[in-house]
Amino acid sequence: MASKSFLQEFKNFAIKGNMIDMAIGIIIGTAFNNVVNTLVKKVVMPPLSLLTDGVHLADKKYLLRKASDGVDEVAIGYGEMVEVLIDFLIIALTIFVVVRFINRFKDKAENPEDKTVETPKNIELLSNLEKLMEEQNAILRKNKN
Repeated sequence: MASKSFLQEFKNFAIKGNMIDMAIGIIIGTAFNNVVNTLVKKVVMPPLSLLTDGVHLADKKYLLRKASDGVDEVAIGYGEMVEVLIDFLIIALTIFVVVRFINRFKDKAENPEDKTVETPKNIELLSNLEKLMEEQNAILRKNKN
């Protein structure tokens, strides 16, 4: 019985579009990640490498032990970490800007007084109910007095 409810729950999840929305988000996120990686490696990092006497920042490392006969080099690659942090900051900033834009648009759409954007039907209905309740309360208060 438990497996049947699990399968039903998964079916509902897939049919409601959550899985499709998630897949689209992952695909767009992967493509966006490639754009940011290229931006950082081909546009941002070359000028920074000029500041480090032509050494690519990704190649910067703190050497702990030199490589010798049969012994591998041991180093802390801080340059790659700097590149990854720049990637992260660009992605985080872009996501922040997009979410901020979406929230502004959503707030505007959910405001029933703002006629520049179509208000969703459920918000419009709730707004109408609120107005009717205010009118009813005003009438009840008036009748009490």
